[in-house]
Amino acid sequence: MSCSLDDKPIDVADILNRLKKLSAAEEFFVTLGVSFDPKILSVARLHIMKRMGEYLKTEDFDGLPDSIVAARAKATLQRAYTDFENSSPLRQRVFQVLKDHDPDRPVPPKTAFVALDDILAPLPKG
Repeated sequence: MSCSLDDKPIDVADILNRLKKLSAAEEFFVTLGVSFDPKILSVARLHIMKRMGEYLKTEDFDGLPDSIVAARAKATLQRAYTDFENSSPLRQRVFQVLKDHDPDRPVPPKTAFVALDDILAPLPKG
């Protein structure tokens, strides 16, 4: 099953303010006219939206007409969604917790150092 919106033009008026008011991932896809597979979105919605946010940080929309802003936002969402079409959230590692626990990047062993004098010192009376 796929939710296709290709035949419906998107409303570009005041697009940035409208996007700021959205909360559900599906709302972003519908508003920007990006097709999606509900199965992919159900597994990776937060990851897709986080990735879209990372991509949007590189954009400068100041002074641009709404049509350009809408086109760039749509392309950004499509790019973020495409990252997860044939990959998984574990492979993409968008969130810091996943980056920190990458099994392909072994954690260097940590050692604790206790001086011999500290071990042999008498315990404080208390």
